[in-house]
Amino acid sequence: MKHLSVTTFIHILFLLVFSTFLVAFYFFDTATEESRKPQKVSHYKPISDSFLFREDFNISIDKLNKFYRDYRIKPVPFEETAKKIQQEGVTIFEGQTIYGNFRVFETPNHHYIYVQRTGYKQMFIDDQANYYDRMYQMVLIIGSSMFGLFLLIYMMILKKLYPLKRLHREIEQFAEGDLDVKISYTGNDEIGKIAMSFDKAIGHIKQLISSKNLFMRNIMHELKTPITKGRIVSETIDDEMAKKILIRAFERMNELINDLADVERITMYNFEPTITTVSLSDVIERTESVLMADSDKYTIDIIDRELQTDKKLLALSLKNLMDNGIKYGTDRHVKVQSVGNRLEIKSKGEPLKEEFSFYIEPFSQEEKRSNGFGLGLYIVNNVVEKLGYSFKYSYDKANSENIFIIVMN
Repeated sequence: MKHLSVTTFIHILFLLVFSTFLVAFYFFDTATEESRKPQKVSHYKPISDSFLFREDFNISIDKLNKFYRDYRIKPVPFEETAKKIQQEGVTIFEGQTIYGNFRVFETPNHHYIYVQRTGYKQMFIDDQANYYDRMYQMVLIIGSSMFGLFLLIYMMILKKLYPLKRLHREIEQFAEGDLDVKISYTGNDEIGKIAMSFDKAIGHIKQLISSKNLFMRNIMHELKTPITKGRIVSETIDDEMAKKILIRAFERMNELINDLADVERITMYNFEPTITTVSLSDVIERTESVLMADSDKYTIDIIDRELQTDKKLLALSLKNLMDNGIKYGTDRHVKVQSVGNRLEIKSKGEPLKEEFSFYIEPFSQEEKRSNGFGLGLYIVNNVVEKLGYSFKYSYDKANSENIFIIVMN
């Protein structure tokens, strides 16, 4: 039950209520209909017996009226009533006593008792039967009213929940990257308050993202200039060892800035990769061009195939994984292999100390890894998700190798 939505739960709850109500009504109506005929027989036979018996004596008008009141009947004109019964009445039952014959008729609105004996006949209308019919009709009316009330409550609850469903759709739009979504519900109830709070949160998040992007662009722009100047000045140093160290330091700082730029670009909600038809060898060729590592630091062993992918993004992912393998591998060497629809990047070393999920978060590094911002695997994971691939990790104990795997679904 805890996995059901509120709307589904209400549907089920009211369906049970309505079903129970209809079943109860059916059994009530059936039981009432089945029990009415025996009740009528047991009701009318004593009346007929008593009347015929009393008619056998010369009783006073007062006693006769008391008899009528006791049984809630009263005499009606025979001829007029007989015509009415012929038109719209039916015989419920008839019988015979030691005093005479009787017959009970039913019309849409009344019950009539006809008694007959030698030289005498009389028609009565039964007020009590009409009373029972009215009670039955009243029960039906009350039951129908309750059913209608339940139905009205059901519709009102669904109507009250509709803004919640609309709010859910708008929140999903926001989660999918539509930062310009506007929460449309403005009621004063609890849902309206939630909508207002979420709308404020959207505005605050948009402001934070805008501030972050502005900060990132400014800091990258400001760092580019001194790094470029430092790189140029380092070329004038005579000491080759110091020159090489400085050049590598400036190149590394430039790589870090590029990593930050990639993070800003790829993690944008509205970012979409540019999918084209390329070969795996083209992707590897671009990876090698941006890796800026000596060819003896890596081994490529792939079977060329055609891909539907974003060449730049996939190359960026491979570059980051190969760069990590070269930096942190015990032999400073990395190997790239293609196995079916998988790209495996292998490097010697100890297994990861933390769960793999720890390393695909931004700015996560083990203590010994002081170089960089810990964005490499975070970038790879985001790129892989954007391309619709999956990113996995395993450790080969036999060869002491860390294996990062891109599954190109």
